Amino acid sequence: MLRFLLNILWFVLGGLVMGLGWWLAGVVCAITIVGIPWARACFVIGNFSFWPFGLEAVSRHELTGQSDFGTGPFGLLGNVIWFVVAGWWLAIGHLSSAVACFVTIIGIPFGIQHIKLALIALAPIGMEVVPQRR
Repeated sequence: MLRFLLNILWFVLGGLVMGLGWWLAGVVCAITIVGIPWARACFVIGNFSFWPFGLEAVSRHELTGQSDFGTGPFGLLGNVIWFVVAGWWLAIGHLSSAVACFVTIIGIPFGIQHIKLALIALAPIGMEVVPQRR
């Protein structure tokens, strides 16, 4: 129940804006055709950005124990290209949102989530969103 309430507050107080930012980046990537691998990552992380409480993003390599296209050398190259083109913009958006959240005591959990999302924004290729482990 607490996760549900935190997700509703998150969505209303800023999660919608950052999730739409991720989706906008995904649409731009998809339009270019070459950016389709990045578009998929944008939509997955965008959905995570809408409702982050109770979920976590982990590397598919850690999750499955096997390397795949997104977690190997091509994934590294994809993340480098992503960082240069769009990743740092989304990271700055999440960091500025985190600073705004940290101003109030109630906003601290939201600021922490923005910090996590900023780190993911730097290298989203090869990440999978899964229910949080306890």
